[in-house]
Amino acid sequence: MRNVRAEIAYDGALFHGWQRQEGFASVQGAIEDALVSLLGQVSTVHGSGRTDTGVHALRQVANFHVETRLEDDRLRHALNAHVTKGIVIRELETCRDDFHARFDAVGKRYLFLTLTSRFRPPIGRKYAHWTSAALDLQKMRSAARRLIGTHDFRAFGNSGSERKTTVRKVSALRLIAHRDRFAFVIEGTGFLYNMVRTIAGTLIYVGRGKLEPSAIDRALATGDRTAAGPTAPACGLYLLRVLYDEPVFADGEPGPRGRPGVMRFGAG
Repeated sequence: MRNVRAEIAYDGALFHGWQRQEGFASVQGAIEDALVSLLGQVSTVHGSGRTDTGVHALRQVANFHVETRLEDDRLRHALNAHVTKGIVIRELETCRDDFHARFDAVGKRYLFLTLTSRFRPPIGRKYAHWTSAALDLQKMRSAARRLIGTHDFRAFGNSGSERKTTVRKVSALRLIAHRDRFAFVIEGTGFLYNMVRTIAGTLIYVGRGKLEPSAIDRALATGDRTAAGPTAPACGLYLLRVLYDEPVFADGEPGPRGRPGVMRFGAG
């Protein structure tokens, strides 16, 4: 048996979240089923965290123990051939036996994408939040700066979730605007359930003039959920990266062999 860690991308619109649930399609369940199909082994796939229904991931990290003679690249190739659509094993490598994707993680980076076109986009509605309201980016950036640091984020979490403490550290929060869209990129040591989506919803409310930037200070000081904005929809949320103290997937993915040729169109 060897411990393998994998970097996984998936389309959250096709799954009821990461965690395996009987009767529902999940990312964890799909990978575990693929391992049974490929190797005939029942393996538990440990993810770095549980993403909700509709939340996407570009670089989720998971680990699992398997017994196989397939070397890492062949195992990745074979696993991708067996896993269901909407999931890709981007990287795969054998790691130390006691590595755990969740417990060894020291931070995460998320992106929340919002489209700001006048009319609702006809394509891609499952992959971005949309608002047609005019937004004040300067006020949004002012509000975002108030969230950086170590704070009690109780007002930005789901009151029904279990947690030992609601204190978290946000090490970076950047707003990137481009034409008819913008994104929040947030990095921290950990996040409460729905915390990133509530921060996104709150900053959008600030941009719309429904809250002042000072509302962030009040929400952090009081822990009152009603002092923050609404929880933004899951479709705009992406897990960008999981951070570890040790190098992971250090070799990287080699590019394709050769270069694409000139596109040629035949007569018919």
